[in-house]
Amino acid sequence: MQDMSLPQCLKCHVGQLVPLSDYGSQGAAVHYKAWVCTNPDCGFNLKIRNGDIYFNEPVASGVGHVPKQR
Repeated sequence: MQDMSLPQCLKCHVGQLVPLSDYGSQGAAVHYKAWVCTNPDCGFNLKIRNGDIYFNEPVASGVGHVPKQR
């Protein structure tokens, strides 16, 4: 596996920004759809949705998430 250096968060200067991927509505992979700071006290994030960039949207833990049945 290639060693990848992650960028430092420019908001808190403590955490690193990690990329997140997702799947589009047609099932194709969408790589680097979001970037989130690893520092839980920071909460910085940016997301790409329909070509628009959104900053610092609320982040949920996902503990109560129930996956869709396919």
